[in-house]
Amino acid sequence: MKYFWQQKLGLAAILGVLGVGLVGCATTPPPTVSSNSSVKAAPSKPVVTSTLLGTQSVYDRYEQTPDEPFKIPPVTVKIPEQFERTVVSYPSDEIPGTIIVEPENHYLYLITGNGQAIRYGVGVGAAGLGFQGEAKIRFKRKWPRWIPTADMVQRKPQQYKRFADGVPGGLHSPLGARALYLFQGNNDTYFRIHGTTQPSSIGKNVSAGCIRMLNKDVVDLFERVDVGSKVIVR
Repeated sequence: MKYFWQQKLGLAAILGVLGVGLVGCATTPPPTVSSNSSVKAAPSKPVVTSTLLGTQSVYDRYEQTPDEPFKIPPVTVKIPEQFERTVVSYPSDEIPGTIIVEPENHYLYLITGNGQAIRYGVGVGAAGLGFQGEAKIRFKRKWPRWIPTADMVQRKPQQYKRFADGVPGGLHSPLGARALYLFQGNNDTYFRIHGTTQPSSIGKNVSAGCIRMLNKDVVDLFERVDVGSKVIVR
């Protein structure tokens, strides 16, 4: 069963249904949310170079922690230089730990304070499919399972019905190495910030609405942000 999906469906079959989808990209069930639960603001964090990934180019291999269950392969496609992870000047009134996404520019900024932010290149939703507004990170998951939304299955059964039971987390999961789950209050938006099996989609409008990142970048972001962090998509 370990290799069921890659043997039965193959990576190409999974990728083939992910070019343009419906609004929302996953129904992966997060832990139960109590209606009385509250989300605390994320504490400020200092600007530090990631001890997990360092500052290597997107084309290089990087060291992974010993407990990482899957070996993330290096990026072999050319990623435009402007989408490499970097620290930039970014004055903002938002507290450190806030994420700001600019879909038009294909950038995600993590506010670090002192007028700076860490900037990551991202892939965003195709026209009409992207999330806009404010949300908070309610859950974080490593190597998450992917399940298409009910609307995706209903509207395009020929593409999504075979995946209705989900794709296990791993190198073939469309959600990649990490996922941040966006909620408004106690309501799941079904939008995620997540890794990708398609690094060539960074800098493009191709997803079913979610924010895609290189796996090495989403791992880096995952380590820097806390549950409760604000996410603003402009």
